[in-house]
Parts: sequence; structure tokens; C-alpha cells
Amino acid sequence: MATSSDETIKREIIDFIGSKIGNIEVRVFPDGSNQDQISFEKGGLTFCVDGVNYGSCDVVYLTVDNDKLNVAILAIEGTDALNRKSSGNAQYQRFHHALGAVKNGIIGVYYLKKGREKIRNDLYAMAYHATLLESGVYLIVQDLNVIKHIIELYLFDQKNLKTYLKDYSENSYKIFLNEFNLKYKGSWDLFAEKRSTIVFKKYIVKHSARMLRNFTDSSQRAGHIAVGEMYLSKYFFSPKHLYYLWPRMTEKDLNYLDVNKSEDKEWYLLRNEPNVTIITIDNISNVPTNIRKKLKLLSQVPLKGIYLKQYKSCVKYIIEKLKNGEMKLINV
Repeated sequence: MATSSDETIKREIIDFIGSKIGNIEVRVFPDGSNQDQISFEKGGLTFCVDGVNYGSCDVVYLTVDNDKLNVAILAIEGTDALNRKSSGNAQYQRFHHALGAVKNGIIGVYYLKKGREKIRNDLYAMAYHATLLESGVYLIVQDLNVIKHIIELYLFDQKNLKTYLKDYSENSYKIFLNEFNLKYKGSWDLFAEKRSTIVFKKYIVKHSARMLRNFTDSSQRAGHIAVGEMYLSKYFFSPKHLYYLWPRMTEKDLNYLDVNKSEDKEWYLLRNEPNVTIITIDNISNVPTNIRKKLKLLSQVPLKGIYLKQYKSCVKYIIEKLKNGEMKLINV
């Protein structure tokens, strides 16, 4: 049987870094096992905050000291996505897996093995802002030497560990800033516009064309993508509250998903992430009847051709009215 890409990444990490360094050992499970979905405290690889499960990691390095409680040092989520035609926002899909560790004050690493595709520089900024906001450190890594060096610093030179993490994080952010200044002319307003985001004084509205079927059809991975986009928007514009607007959906649709997708990890994250609120067309005031009718007709069809044109027209109208105050957020 062929080895999966996830299993290959796990083996690569362990072969390079080692399974034991001093009193630090690796915790990892074979492909196909469900033990990684158990909480770290109970022997798994999943980190939770206030009952929210942020997804399992692939590898965790932890201290092992006789009968004392095991302490996680570094959690890794790895992917070979760059060798699998992942050039777009699919690269964000696994960001939240290591985020659970970061929210627990642990070093979280999203390891993207070098490949044919280029890593999206947005990831560096997402990790940088997550580090500023959360209690741990989040790093985007493509070189396993970085991870190995962090573990060695933890063991033998903790005095310089904090400095190394800070320097790595800031240098990674500069990679994003170089592209930001070139591509968006250093303008956050232009960045927001290109990312379907409206920036207000105390909050932002990020709009997306999600529809109910995206979350009920198992062939679609909209949940992963929506979560990734959520974290991009949240961390780029923190501490502003994020209102994640899905114009093609209604409050009734959200209620349906709350009932029928209550066990879905991505849906749970979308509904429980602090400082984030999912909203629909029902949360916008003064929407004309003709706009509501068009969006309802578009709520069940793929956005292609004339349907995409109609959707863009409706959203453009809503955005303009939100910006000038003729429409407002309600019941949020």
C-alpha cells in the first residue's frame, strides 16, 4: 500500500529532527489512527481552549521527566501541499491545527515542505499577528533545521531561545511586508478591498459567497477554506471584531447548520472563535426586496456566467450602502 503524503511528512520530520533529544521525545501516531484527535492531556495531539477543539497536529515534541506531567514544547502541523498544486487559499486550510497549541502558550509550527508552488506570504503575516495576539509563538517553516534548532535551544540555551523566536517571526513578517508594499502599495485599505473586506472604526466586514450546500455536501471543502479565510481576516485586522458576511445565506441556514453540523470541527470553530461573528443577509438592514430575491435565487447555484455577474452586482450594492451608512448591521 502506498504511503500517504501525511505519513511521508511525519516520517521526514522525525527522521530529520529525531525521536528523542535529551529529555524531549516525540509523540506521533501512524496514518489512519484516530489517537491524534484525542486531547494532548489525554495522550493525543489535539489542543483545546475553553472547550474548542482546534484540530489535531501531526507531531508534538514534549518533555518526559519520570512521573511528572508531560509538557508540550513544540507542535507541528505538516503538509506537502506545495507539491500538490496548492497555490491559492487552500494553503490556509490547516493553519488552525497548530493554532490550538499557540493559544495554549506553546510554540506552534505550520511546516510546508518546499515544492513546485510558492508559499503564500499571507501565512507569514497570519502567524506573526497570531503570535502578537495569543500566548504562544506561531511560525511558518519550510526548513526543518529551524525546528531542530528551536528544540536544541530549549534544551541547551534557553537564554537565546526567546530572541531566536522573535527574530524569526519578525524576519518572516518582513517577507510579507515586501510583497504588501509592492502589490498593495503599502495600503491596508487596498489590501482590504482586494480581500473582500470593509474596514470600519471598531469592526470589519469580510464578505464571502458561501452557500448552504458548501457545508452539507461532503465533496466540497468549504468548511476548511472558510476557517482559513476567517483566521486571515481576524489576525490581519485584530483587535477589530470580525463580522463574516455570507449574503447568499440566511439566519435559518445558520440555525440548520448549528443543529446538523454540531459535531463538525470546522463549523464549531467558525461559530465559536472569539471576536468573530458569522452573519447573513438577515443581519443587514434596509436590503431592497429585489436584492433579497436575487440572492435567494442565487443561493443554490454555482456562481458562474450570468449567476456570478448577478451576485457581484448585488454584493457591490450592499457594500456601497454599508460604507455610506444607508445599510447597517442588525441583531449582532
